[in-house]
Formats: sequence, C-alpha cells, structure tokens
Amino acid sequence: MLEVGTKVKDFELLDGNKNKHKLSDYLGKVVVIYIYPKNNTPGCNKQACTFRDNYSLYKEKDIVLLGISEDKIESHTEFVNKFRLPFPTLSDESLEVIKYFGAYGEKKLFGKKYIGVKRSTFIIDEKGILINVIPKASPSDNAKEVLKLIDNRNL
Repeated sequence: MLEVGTKVKDFELLDGNKNKHKLSDYLGKVVVIYIYPKNNTPGCNKQACTFRDNYSLYKEKDIVLLGISEDKIESHTEFVNKFRLPFPTLSDESLEVIKYFGAYGEKKLFGKKYIGVKRSTFIIDEKGILINVIPKASPSDNAKEVLKLIDNRNL
C-alpha cells in the first residue's frame, strides 16, 4: 500500500460518461479515493450506496469523492445510474492506478487464495499528500469512518 506522507502522483482516469478526472484538478481540496473490486457485486453495491447516503456530508465539507475499479467504462455508467450515485466512479482497466496505490494483490475467499483488487480507501490532503489509508475498508462503515478520520485530522 502507498504510505502515508507520500506525495501522490498525478493520474487521469475516465468515468462512465468518458469525462476525464485528473488528481491534479482537485488540488486545494481533500480527495477521498475508494478502490473497490467490481461494480454490481453485493459488497461494492453496499459501499457505494453508503457513500451515496452520506454524500451530503462530503459535499458540505467540500470533499471530492472518487470510486475506482477495474471495470469497463460502460459498466461504470450503469453502476452510477442504477444506484443514483452523486459522485463519479472511474475505470482503471489497465490497473495502473490501482496497482500504484497498492490495492492489488493476493486475497483470500473461503480459504482460497487468488489475485485481485483489494477494497481500500485513501485520503489525500489539499496539497496532494496521502494523509490516511484504510487497507481493508468495510463496505458498510467506510463512508462514516472516512468522515471521522477527516474530522479528527490535526492541521
């Protein structure tokens, strides 16, 4: 996983509408990047909907929220529309950004090991510095945990 204190390198990914999102476009704001395994799966649906249900608190604090998965761009369009997500989810089919953050590797399911995207969340400050990492984000608690971490940060 990318380490706290790292200046996060700029990246550019597309959302489901093929709009470009560059990390550098959000300098001056706190950015929350949550990386998740796959659109339209139970845990990922729950996580996205929990962020959606708490999104007014993110907006109130002027926090940028971006979801990232390796799904195709078209899948992101359907996902955002299906769950009425008020924030973009981005496609990283090449896994370049996901791997940069360290959110790809060995996982276990029912005792079986495999390689895949690890559900994790990264909080980046206004200057582009990584200030917090949640390496095993909970689909049901992630949105509130992030807000609590942001509220409790020492400036």
